[in-house]
Amino acid sequence: MEELKIYIISDSLGETGEIILKAAISQFKTDKYEINRYSHITDIIKLEKILKKASREDDVLVIYTLVNEELVSLINEFAKRCEIPTLDLLSPLLNALSETLDNKPIRKSGNIRNLDEAYFSRVAAIEFAVKYDDGKDPRGFLEADLVLVGVSRTSKTPLSMYLANKNIKVANLPLVNEIEPPKEIFEIPKKRIIGLTNSPEKLNAIREVRLKSLGLRENSNYASISRILDELEYADKIMKRLGCPIIDVSNKAIEETADNVLSLLDKNGISFE
Repeated sequence: MEELKIYIISDSLGETGEIILKAAISQFKTDKYEINRYSHITDIIKLEKILKKASREDDVLVIYTLVNEELVSLINEFAKRCEIPTLDLLSPLLNALSETLDNKPIRKSGNIRNLDEAYFSRVAAIEFAVKYDDGKDPRGFLEADLVLVGVSRTSKTPLSMYLANKNIKVANLPLVNEIEPPKEIFEIPKKRIIGLTNSPEKLNAIREVRLKSLGLRENSNYASISRILDELEYADKIMKRLGCPIIDVSNKAIEETADNVLSLLDKNGISFE
């Protein structure tokens, strides 16, 4: 044998077939092979052209990861007719899983690609939430799917991260008495803004714990009831200017608040399915 021509045929990228092939061929002391990878093969005409090319090779092996049964049958018929060795990497596993799960495979190409896209979309949403947390860059408000506003310690950041895991790009803005909100916040459609509030008592308790964790005085103005009441009053005025709905997060878990957020968005015709 001069050189083995290996054809990898896939309805996706063909990476799986190539990884398995390289893992196997590494067990042999040889470099006399050439890999030809054919991606996104989903119709008979393209497949027939590849198989005809393979049939003209002296030494050839056809490896394939195809879910379409018609294409698999075509390769099987080709292998018998031309007496060319072929290897189906996917069907035996599908059949084994079908028997074990007592369920039939949907045999739809590109499913793993769809899963990858969902994963990268979630990663992008998480990176967005980190980048535009705490009003770091007002330009992010205009790119966000949702903007959360509220005083300090109303769960804006954890809620942003939780929603990011649902592929929602969330920015958040702390409302502080001494600081006028950036103009960008008033340029967003009000249906994409949600205000968060909390009870004064709850905020007082949370802020005192926060100060203690930072090694600061617990009687700081940050945690005083009078300061908190002033902040809540100011935040309420800003939220009314924005015309956004307000969710009271007192005694709510993040999951419950997130459900409330998604329900509000759904009522406004915003869906992330």
